[in-house]
Amino acid sequence: MGKITYPKPFDGAISKFFEKYAPIDIRNAVKTAKKGDILDESYPYKNRKNRDEYEDLLEDLQIELVKMQSWAKETGARIAVVFEGRDAAGKGGTIKRFRENMNPRSAQVIALSKPTETEQTEWYFQRYIKHMPSAGQIVFFDRSWYNRGVVEHVFGFCDPDQRKHFFQQVNDFEKMLDDDGIILVKLWLNVGRAEQLRRFLDRESDRLKQWKLSGIDVKGLYKWDEYTAAISETLSKSHTKHAPWNVIRTDDKRRARIAAIRTVLSKIPYNKKDGDIVCSADHKICAGPEILNG
Repeated sequence: MGKITYPKPFDGAISKFFEKYAPIDIRNAVKTAKKGDILDESYPYKNRKNRDEYEDLLEDLQIELVKMQSWAKETGARIAVVFEGRDAAGKGGTIKRFRENMNPRSAQVIALSKPTETEQTEWYFQRYIKHMPSAGQIVFFDRSWYNRGVVEHVFGFCDPDQRKHFFQQVNDFEKMLDDDGIILVKLWLNVGRAEQLRRFLDRESDRLKQWKLSGIDVKGLYKWDEYTAAISETLSKSHTKHAPWNVIRTDDKRRARIAAIRTVLSKIPYNKKDGDIVCSADHKICAGPEILNG
């Protein structure tokens, strides 16, 4: 019997974009790349982090996460971590590494679908407030209220006045969380265009990953520049002293995951922190909005 072939999601729309509409330099970068190559020439490393070194360091950091969770339970600390970023930037995989060895009862992932008709009539931040952590809890937001600043704007799901109103309120909203004692950490995961396309093509051809794709992903391939402008504006308007953005370049997922975990752990004053493990994240790939690479 010959190998069974299965239809690609969205009638192969991602492959079609790659073959017909992707910029030539992006297409060539993907076509000529070898496994493990970094495709973005501006990325400070040419190859992925060594697997053995990565896995050893990840284990050490996950031990620190368990210690941090125990501290939160003992002290009643409330921790909220926002994961935002471009499509295929690695949000889900990074969250998975955060939670692998944590107690799921007090470390929850919130990934909200589009608002219901009722929620569309509510104050924009209202549906997020109900998911804020209570004492001893850690909440990971897999996308957040920042949908309004980027995705909703790019696809016309909100009007300019609604977005303007969002920017008028978001910093005060986050200041209220901070004033109430919630530890809020905001991560923006950013990936280069060629690497994003390579990951989409991989998802399209892998039946175990196809569920990750959506119609928005396909349409978004044609809106790279619109996304870039919306991201830049959103970060510039919501990067504050009480709730700064931590931008992480994720073309190498291994380095990105290490940087993300170190960033969060470094901002939480838990007991018995190992300073050799929880050191500053790699500043070459993790910094403020100034490191954003469109």
